Amino acid sequence: MSARAYDLRGFLRDTDVRRFARFVVVGITNTVVALVVYAALVALGTEPVLASALGFAAGALNGYRLNRNWTFHGASGGLATGTRYVLVQVVGLGLNALGVWLAVGHAGLPQMAGEAVILPVVTVTTFLLSRRWVFHAPAAR
Repeated sequence: MSARAYDLRGFLRDTDVRRFARFVVVGITNTVVALVVYAALVALGTEPVLASALGFAAGALNGYRLNRNWTFHGASGGLATGTRYVLVQVVGLGLNALGVWLAVGHAGLPQMAGEAVILPVVTVTTFLLSRRWVFHAPAAR
């Protein structure tokens, strides 16, 4: 078996499938947290854009904690890991916005279809970045 084929098999091992499933579950909980915080803040009179930003931040914090402790099994934390996590969230946000802009604004897809087309790409991209860069195991010295 070639080294390249072995690398692909290693990438698709059962552990990664379970991690990806957990990553998706965490993403769903992030969405619920963000919506609950948003709804509560709007009900309390907070301006909707600020409420949305605070809801997003609450969902992202939830995602950091769950992904670090559950999806990636207690990966190291700290400022460096947190910074990498925030950067991956920004990449995901930018990729999502670009994808929707292209799908809706240029390809003429309906708004929900545009989001549905790009969402899997963003999910896989942020999972791979999280697995390989944010929550990676430190190299042995």
